Amino acid sequence: MIVRTAAEGKNTADLHEDLSSLVNMWQSIQNNLKGAVATSKILSEQTKTTSMLRDLLNEDFNKIVVNDRDIFTDTKNYIQRIAPEKADIVTFYQNGSPIFDSFGITKQVKSSFGKTVNMDSGAYLIIEHTEALHVIDVNSGYKSVSNNQEQNALETNLEAAEEIARQLRLRDLGGIIVVDFIDMKLPDNKRKLMERMEVYMSPDRAKHAVLPISKFGIMQITRQRMKPEMNINTQEACPSCNGTGKISSTLLLEDEIEKNLSYLVTHKNSNLKLVVHPILYAYLTKGWLWNTKMGKWKKKFGQKTRLEQDSNYHLTEYKFFDQHDEEIKL
Repeated sequence: MIVRTAAEGKNTADLHEDLSSLVNMWQSIQNNLKGAVATSKILSEQTKTTSMLRDLLNEDFNKIVVNDRDIFTDTKNYIQRIAPEKADIVTFYQNGSPIFDSFGITKQVKSSFGKTVNMDSGAYLIIEHTEALHVIDVNSGYKSVSNNQEQNALETNLEAAEEIARQLRLRDLGGIIVVDFIDMKLPDNKRKLMERMEVYMSPDRAKHAVLPISKFGIMQITRQRMKPEMNINTQEACPSCNGTGKISSTLLLEDEIEKNLSYLVTHKNSNLKLVVHPILYAYLTKGWLWNTKMGKWKKKFGQKTRLEQDSNYHLTEYKFFDQHDEEIKL
């Protein structure tokens, strides 16, 4: 038996479980070889799913939800082999809506991977990346625990320390991380923050070191990167300007709508409905009756067009609907 350095500090039960798993794998190979005809799979490398389960699965897991039938089967078989009593925690998701949306993961990703990370108290982090290191700035926001400024700083820093440790694992930030905490005067408070940060970093499987807070309130953390840095772009191009920062003139948009309305009326469409953003709605209905844009169009085309507003539309978006409330593609 070869015991590698990764086994250092592990208890007997862990080593025994690993050994049993290897013996079972060997027996599985022997069984698969019997009667096997090329080409047959005797043993394959672990998938990404089983690798994650191998590294992360523990007694705290009470549910695993999978939306892919193949991954579900692999997960079920893997847990059945290493922890049969937990096989029932694997469930197949077929709810219809995206699984990440259903469990709120999409929202968490969007809020967790931006430059600004907000915390429950109102305090927030600013995470910046440079060529040589990562910089995290802690800001108190509207947080106010008491009138004691030192106590406020301590409470905010302790909350920030927990979130920082989480962010380092989520994004797998490696190298030197410089954290600018809110200034504290008392050495005891700096020591408390240092000790708490070490506690929050303890579950991190990556090698890391936390250095004491400097006299400028700066803490340095070194961390080994486990995999390529996780960098998710949480910004989206503006649907109105497509990222250009400029939108069409209101007059041009008005002409465009009128041109499309003229086309629809010419092609014998009646009882039309126009849905726009509330701001565009206000522009089209300003004035008195026949002086509004809608009033002028009614007079020009000889028929009334219903106008409705929808706040889900972006600023310059508009759509025409027929008498059956079906959208008319233009």
